[in-house]
Amino acid sequence: MAFPGSISSTAISDVIATTIENRSGVLADNISNNNALLARLKKRGKIKTASGGEVILQELSYEDSTTNNAGYYSGYETLNITPNSPISASRWDWKQAAAAVTISGLEMLQNAGKEKIIDLIDSRIEIAEAQMENLIATGIYSDGTGTGGKQITGLQAIIADAPSSGIVGGINRGTWSFWSNLTYDASTDGGTAATSSNIQSYMNRLAVQLVRGTDGPDLIVADNNYYRLFLESMQAIQRVTSPEMAKAGFTSLQYYGAGRATDVVLDGGVGGNCPANHMYFINTKYLFFRPHADRNFVPIGGERMATNQDAIVKLIGWAGNMTASGCKYLGVLKD
Repeated sequence: MAFPGSISSTAISDVIATTIENRSGVLADNISNNNALLARLKKRGKIKTASGGEVILQELSYEDSTTNNAGYYSGYETLNITPNSPISASRWDWKQAAAAVTISGLEMLQNAGKEKIIDLIDSRIEIAEAQMENLIATGIYSDGTGTGGKQITGLQAIIADAPSSGIVGGINRGTWSFWSNLTYDASTDGGTAATSSNIQSYMNRLAVQLVRGTDGPDLIVADNNYYRLFLESMQAIQRVTSPEMAKAGFTSLQYYGAGRATDVVLDGGVGGNCPANHMYFINTKYLFFRPHADRNFVPIGGERMATNQDAIVKLIGWAGNMTASGCKYLGVLKD
């Protein structure tokens, strides 16, 4: 029997579901606003929902010399109408994530008043939201093999340390070289590990390879070590911060190289997810975050009462993946 002023377990379940639904858009915004890469993708319109299908298809942006049909001709000469490429899109598996909001029968009794139970629900949802934020933020830098391959296909797969082999987005990099990102190893390619005295030179060597006309990296994400080396390399001169990223709250600087200014953002510190001794040179024109239109941090399913426990469980669910349309325009500096 419910206490005076209390609400039933069914009503509590409805309140949880409604609250999650109402906050789903806020959660999606919080996740994008609290991650430098997602914030930049959002600004460039590269967070695009997908409506369904067996996989997420991402059209490609590349030039494959083996199937390029552009050429000169004269008069009535026969033109080359060979299809430009046998590959028109990359294919990315759906990845799913969920966090549970759970309230026991005892907690319902202890928080019998309407205001108390709503406060409890709010705090539990905030915890679940934080867990989802951390899960997605970690996945963005992953190689997609975590949790038995259920993890998001992150930067360690899309902008790989060893990009000449492996299947990414359904395309074999050993067969299709256009799908390989660029990599610069400080010790191997530069001859010595990165230091504050050579970090800018190494950055220059990678950056110039990623520029094509007016197109090039617009975001560099670094771990603690590489960000510190870049910071120390500029401490003898005036340091220039990124107005956009600094205003958004990110620890950031600006790199002037390859004829352009690029934001350099720290994804280290407490709970940073960028791999040690890595700088990702990202042209966000070719990178996407693709949540499902109907599963973007929303409640999953209806009433969920544990069959063998005195508890209510509601799930916050997400489905989607990171995708890319042109890996050759992305690069990584590493040791």
